[in-house]
Amino acid sequence: MKKAELRTKYKALRSSLSEEQIDDLSIVIANQLLTLAIWDYSFYHLFLTIKTHKEIDTDYILNILSGKDKNIVISKSNFTNNSLTNYLLTDATTLKLSAYNIPEPIDGIEILNHKIDVVFVPLLAFDLKGNRVGYGKGFYDNFLASCKPETIKIGLSFFEAEAEIEDVYKNDISLDYCVTPDKIYTF
Repeated sequence: MKKAELRTKYKALRSSLSEEQIDDLSIVIANQLLTLAIWDYSFYHLFLTIKTHKEIDTDYILNILSGKDKNIVISKSNFTNNSLTNYLLTDATTLKLSAYNIPEPIDGIEILNHKIDVVFVPLLAFDLKGNRVGYGKGFYDNFLASCKPETIKIGLSFFEAEAEIEDVYKNDISLDYCVTPDKIYTF
């Protein structure tokens, strides 16, 4: 399937999920992450949930990272150039919903992309080769391209892999893992 078709399909599938289902599946995904050998690093980039898009509730992952005393990095979107500026999440960080309902830091301690060790990547769909479909603006592809090559990229999905995304672009950055409620995919 092509990206546009996959976006339509998975937005519809997500919209059919109840709040309780989202909560339950998000907990299972967070627990699945605990089995990965990714916990010896320092800087973890986590997307904050856009509730209106029925995304995975990343609060559970946030709690795991806090409990393990990790440096948690969150981003602020720039829709002019489709880039992310990353900030350290601290007790002093103030979050505000953007015009797109994205929880974002107002300001804070900026973290350069090359410092980030692990990135939890939002997505709508992914395939068996680790290619992903996001919302189509390229924010994460731009961001991941500027991270160090060994940065671990972990997709999070309520749904299982598609066989193939037909229209993958040369600048698309593939995942190292994708975690679903039923399985951990390794690419």
